[in-house]
Amino acid sequence: MPTVMNVSGFRFFFYSLEGAEPPHIHVERDQCTAKFWLDPVQLAGSRGFRSHELNRIRALVIEHRVAFKEAWHGHFGTEA
Repeated sequence: MPTVMNVSGFRFFFYSLEGAEPPHIHVERDQCTAKFWLDPVQLAGSRGFRSHELNRIRALVIEHRVAFKEAWHGHFGTEA
């Protein structure tokens, strides 16, 4: 599971076997997890994060969306 970025205590990553799904990013901190689609940025699911934390994470996903998509396409060998 490649880590793409660590920002503000959150680890952004994806799983290596998810290439058949649309581009997305997983986020974790402690025992909390979330998954965001990248096109458009949308919460796919979460466990443990509070709503204000998800708002902050969503803002980070939007801010770093291009880098996340580049990492996704680079890892899975697909085009942006």
